[in-house]
Amino acid sequence: MIEIDSIKKTYKNGKESVPALRGVSFSVKEGELFGLIGPDGAGKTSLLRILTTLLLPDSGTATMKGFDTVKDFKSIRQITGYMPGKFSLYQDLSVEENLEFFATIFKTTISENYHLIKDIYGQIEPFKNRKAGKLSGGMKQKLALSCALIHKPGILLLDEPTTGVDVVSRKEFWQMLQRLKEQGLTILVATPYMDEAMLCDRVALMQDGRILDIDTPARLIEKNAHNMLAVKSPDMYNLLLTLRKSTAVDTAYLFGEYYHVTLKDSATSTFDLNQWLETQGQKQVEIKNIRPGIEDIFMNLMQSHTYAN
Repeated sequence: MIEIDSIKKTYKNGKESVPALRGVSFSVKEGELFGLIGPDGAGKTSLLRILTTLLLPDSGTATMKGFDTVKDFKSIRQITGYMPGKFSLYQDLSVEENLEFFATIFKTTISENYHLIKDIYGQIEPFKNRKAGKLSGGMKQKLALSCALIHKPGILLLDEPTTGVDVVSRKEFWQMLQRLKEQGLTILVATPYMDEAMLCDRVALMQDGRILDIDTPARLIEKNAHNMLAVKSPDMYNLLLTLRKSTAVDTAYLFGEYYHVTLKDSATSTFDLNQWLETQGQKQVEIKNIRPGIEDIFMNLMQSHTYAN
């Protein structure tokens, strides 16, 4: 449904050129819930704006259901639903007026496609006369999603849809996405939240305009997982300095109250980290074996600079 091939995009900041996308390539299958996972500045929004025909790439190509994002932009706008990261509906119009407006733009009506949004819109319909600007974050989210779906798109593009909403609303939103996927909709969602990666069929881990790796969440963890240790002591700062001195330590970064540490392959079976730390004067050190999560995989890939394209 979505094919992205070597997309590059650079912005100008005065005389300086700032690369946003550095040759990104991947594809999304029909009916797939695909996650674009990465921090702010990774290039997620630039890529989604190219896919929605709001931005032209410097080079490379992208197609949506066979339509080219540059040559066939009118066709793409008919088959795509887009929910930008910032709430962009008309805040001085009511809930119902916003939905009617978007339905009219696509030459349809609320009643004609109500079945598409019933589960979502039904939760805010009791407030249909309330102005959009007066809605809570979770209700704005549901209204924006309803407006993106009212013209019956085949592809749904979501740019950080759960940023700034409460935990309950985030959970409800992902439940809605799962139901939409079950109806055959192809969904590409960009998010900075690593825990949301586990809710996707496949994910692309993205940093600095590049793809670090692409796979199912489970396979990403399986193929990139190293023996990982959680390490802490009363003096965390000096502990980190000591860890970084060891030639056996591959990565060490803060994760909650612990440092997550991986050892180089050559040292995993012979190196005793606890004993070595004692020789370095580190006292009261707690070390335990842990299973890496998707956040750990992202950090390890980022630090090793191994890119998929």
